[in-house]
Amino acid sequence: MKNEKINKDFRERLLNFSVDVIKFLNTMPYKREYDVLRYQLSKAATSIGANYEESQSATYKEFISKIRISLREANETKYWLNIVGRIIASKDGRIGSLIKEANEISLIL
Repeated sequence: MKNEKINKDFRERLLNFSVDVIKFLNTMPYKREYDVLRYQLSKAATSIGANYEESQSATYKEFISKIRISLREANETKYWLNIVGRIIASKDGRIGSLIKEANEISLIL
């Protein structure tokens, strides 16, 4: 019962993280050179939770594979967030909190 709650909470955390990243991307200036950053970051960030969701109905071997993919996507998300952070100064500290959350998600996975 406790593990189910922890799993549900983590799934919600991953969903919230995806939404937070997308909301952040909407605050980025619309310059052509940022298009690839928007695309790559949104793809990587949302893939973490999507693969975790798939792992929930997988065989043990598939579960391990999906968790590994989620971890790789979390690490890729940190990479893209760091690039964006170096290019665009987030006045409200959102980029720092997103990087922190991506790091915590990686550690959990």
